[in-house]
Amino acid sequence: MRFLADMGVGQRVVEWLRTEGYDVVHLREEGLQRLPNGEIFKKAIAEGRIVLTFDLDFGEIVASSGSRRASVILFRLHNTRTPYVIARLRKVLQNSNQALEQGAIVVVEESRHRTRRFSHED
Repeated sequence: MRFLADMGVGQRVVEWLRTEGYDVVHLREEGLQRLPNGEIFKKAIAEGRIVLTFDLDFGEIVASSGSRRASVILFRLHNTRTPYVIARLRKVLQNSNQALEQGAIVVVEESRHRTRRFSHED
């Protein structure tokens, strides 16, 4: 899987994903700190990447996009410390790989995560 980390995602989370063998880039690494959310989403689609974000706007962007192939992992956490974010992300990746590869939004909360797959009718 390939990931695109939004500005709210810490560099240490990106580094952890790389140690796990994932292809991941951070917007900051590409000098795209000010890229609008809609453009971030388009970039992710064009590059076949899953967006990692804390920005709630991405839920709405996904819902209105009609794209089945763009996935988003949306963190809705009170505890945003890196070790906790990594622990929650590890759990998501263990349980939601197939959905993310086919097109889904995964909302990550403190004690659970919810996956909404995009059906062929979307």
